[in-house]
Amino acid sequence: MSARSEDFTRTVALLGDLALYAHTIGADLGFVDAVGPCLAVSLPEPPPGFFPPGYDPTDGPQYPGQEG
Repeated sequence: MSARSEDFTRTVALLGDLALYAHTIGADLGFVDAVGPCLAVSLPEPPPGFFPPGYDPTDGPQYPGQEG
């Protein structure tokens, strides 16, 4: 596995663990609120082959307030 794939996989796993933690009794939601966005921003581009060929994440319906 390439370093890029390992980084992506590790970050996604951390986000998943954080989501599980957020739903436990007594979870520190301030910690979740602080760490969650940091992890999401640090998410690298997905490794090649992660999405099907021709996939465009910006393709989809127009939402209210969007120009287009």
